[in-house]
Amino acid sequence: MASEKPVVTVTCTAPVNIAVIKYWGKRDEDLILPINSSLSVTLHQDQLKTTTTAVISKDFTEDQIWLNGQKVDVGQPRIQACLREIRRLARKRRSADDKDPLPLSLSYKVHIASVNNFPTAAGLASSAAGYACLAFTLAQVYGVESDLSEVARRGSGSACRSLYGGFVEWQMGERADGKDSIARQVAPELHWPELRVLILVVNSEKKLISSTVGMQTSMETSPLLKFRAEALVPAHMAEMTHYIKERDFQGFGQLTMKESNQCHATCLDTFPPISYLNDISRRIIQLVHRFNTHYGETKVAYTFDAGPNAVIFTLDDTVAEFVAVVMHSFPLESNGDKFLKGLPVRPAPLSDKLKAALSMDPTPGGIKYIIATQVGPGPQILDDPHAHLLGPDGLPKPTA
Repeated sequence: MASEKPVVTVTCTAPVNIAVIKYWGKRDEDLILPINSSLSVTLHQDQLKTTTTAVISKDFTEDQIWLNGQKVDVGQPRIQACLREIRRLARKRRSADDKDPLPLSLSYKVHIASVNNFPTAAGLASSAAGYACLAFTLAQVYGVESDLSEVARRGSGSACRSLYGGFVEWQMGERADGKDSIARQVAPELHWPELRVLILVVNSEKKLISSTVGMQTSMETSPLLKFRAEALVPAHMAEMTHYIKERDFQGFGQLTMKESNQCHATCLDTFPPISYLNDISRRIIQLVHRFNTHYGETKVAYTFDAGPNAVIFTLDDTVAEFVAVVMHSFPLESNGDKFLKGLPVRPAPLSDKLKAALSMDPTPGGIKYIIATQVGPGPQILDDPHAHLLGPDGLPKPTA
């Protein structure tokens, strides 16, 4: 039984990030070192986030963790890697700073609870938000102030990008120990205020092939993957950084779509082939290109991670019309849950010319719902004790 007052209780949140220059393939499975650099956009936590509470007490007999209300095996290698790395950094700080020792024993066990406010393992970067939040929360608990890229990366490679807001680069690094494989912010969240993001949820179920297994198979069998990483991505990284800094949506949008197509082409080049996209995903791709062709410029851009759900980038003056296009093309089957979530979007009429340009028969129910969001900040500490997911006993609070 835990004592009435745990030694430390901390609750934090961390964001989802969506890669526009894709990470696919590792050169070191244990350290999770990528074969190429990548670049992502951090989404706003008002719409998508992971919340994590960590509690340490001298009365806990073992480390424990709960995810979305369900107890999971704390012995999972990636969870253990994060815990070991945080505790190592805490010991290192204590030994280097005898004047200000940590106010707790590193031998105390930790209880952790984490929840996502969006579908888990459905290709919406839940592991990135989850492990970034785990690393950030444990760092607050243990008093670790150093760069957390390595801690988060050991849980999920792309998690290191969720440690920052705005636009974030994950540098692949060159060292065998991975010390230079870190994340850094390219531009802050307020750099491009007009940029908007629409997540078209096609399927919120857990994907059949995990990203980890998919990457391993691609590394073993896809010559295209190796060519992309060595010959194409370095130039793409420089180009995308330029487009972001200049707020050039034409360049940003086109390269984002090409990168997505190329990454999924390597999945098809894998043997046996991997296809994370489905028929609705491909219809969304057609819809985007027909919309852009109608206007003679790139007004919207798609990208897909390891799942069928589309992430659409656009500017605020195009959001309303494109949402209307999506609702016209994928009408609701029922009046169930709210179709449009997140940021408010005003209704917009569609011209007959645009409807004719789309030239697609409606697919009722093809999209379950839309999340409208924008670029957002990195991890946050929640000061409100009511936000804690664990009670004074170190166990999950009952849900209403």
